[in-house]
Formats: sequence, structure tokens, C-alpha cells
Amino acid sequence: MKNADIKILLVDDEPDILEIVGYNLKNEGYQITTAKNGLEAVELAKKIEPHLIILDIMMPEMDGIEACEKIRATAGLEDVIISFFTARSEDYSQVAGFNVGADDYITKPIKPKVLVSKVKALLRRVKNTAETSNSESSEQVNVGEIIIDREEYVIIKDGEKLSLPRKEFELFSLLASKPDKVFKRDDILDQVWGNEVVVGGRTIDVHIRKLREKIGDEYFKTVKGVGYKFTLDED
Repeated sequence: MKNADIKILLVDDEPDILEIVGYNLKNEGYQITTAKNGLEAVELAKKIEPHLIILDIMMPEMDGIEACEKIRATAGLEDVIISFFTARSEDYSQVAGFNVGADDYITKPIKPKVLVSKVKALLRRVKNTAETSNSESSEQVNVGEIIIDREEYVIIKDGEKLSLPRKEFELFSLLASKPDKVFKRDDILDQVWGNEVVVGGRTIDVHIRKLREKIGDEYFKTVKGVGYKFTLDED
């Protein structure tokens, strides 16, 4: 996928930030659309179906947390990459962001070159997904009574389709690929988020908690001081 085919939605209530960030990303060849609050972001996301949304948290009308939650709940936007872009660095803000389906967290101010590098790292996931879809068949993978549909990014459990945000799906797919294998936290971060992207230390915990709520607590075991594993054992 070429840069010219990639659509990015920038959302911030500060015009200067939209102008500076938009300018630098346009120079990379991306299609840039801007919004000044969460309400506009939700409507524009439905209209243009972007590949990446860079979303401020503190905004009028509707804040970024609520906007992210609404976007994730919109059909066709479950897999869009969403990165929060905010001056707030408190841990609770990051956890709140990941709780509603954010993929990454960028703290401002940030140098334009660094921002462009982070955007490229995030969009590499889009390109990798496109390449994988083109090279692999649309086969479904069965893990016990659970079906993983890699083409539609859904989990089928008890005949019900569960549409998961991109990172939750990738985390589940990784753990379920080798039942009862303990995946170390560093390996999970590297394989699911990529070592180019820095995320909060509690990111994995938040995503595991969401998977337990949606799929079942009994499938996920915590190995203290090491990481997590997926198990089909009922005990």
C-alpha cells in the first residue's frame, strides 16, 4: 500500500497543532483530514474510513475517550488504528485510552521527525495486514471450540461472532496459537505492538482484562513475574 492510498484523520482542538502535524504528514504523501473535536471526529471517521486516527483527549463537545469508544463501536471501523495524542501523561489517562480500544499513545510536544517515525511504525501494521491478506487464504483456525477468523478479524465462540479491536484480536491470536505456552511480557509487546512503538507498562494487563470479559476468564492464566498463557483446561 502506497502512502498516497493511506488516509489519516487528525483530531485536535488546537488549530496550530492540526496545521503543523498535518503539514508534516502531507509531506510524506498521506491523505490528511482534520477535525477539531470528538463529535466531528466520529462523523468524519464514518465518512472517510481512515487507516489511522490521531486523537487528542482533552477537547470540547466530546473528548477523545468517548470519541474513541464510539468509533470502535461503529461497523467498519473496528480495525482502524487509533493513537491518542495528548499533553497528559498520567497513567490513568493511558489506561482509560486502552480501555476503549486505543492502539498507542503519543505524548506531546513531539518533534515532527519523531512523530512521522511513529506514524510510519503504526502504519506498518496496515501494510503488513494487507500483505498477509493477499498472501494467505481466508481459512479459519479452530482452537478448542473457538474459531479464529483471521480475514474478518472476529472470534466465533458458541456460534456467536465477537468483533474485537485490532490489538485485542492480535493478542488473542498470539496466545491461542500455542495453548499452554507461557508468553513473556516482553515477547507479547514485541509481537503484538512492535518494538518500534512505546506503550505503557500496564497495556498488556488492560487488554487481557478485556479479553477475559469478552471470551471468558477461564481461558487466560497469569504467570506472575513472567507473562500470560491461553489454556483450554477447565480446571
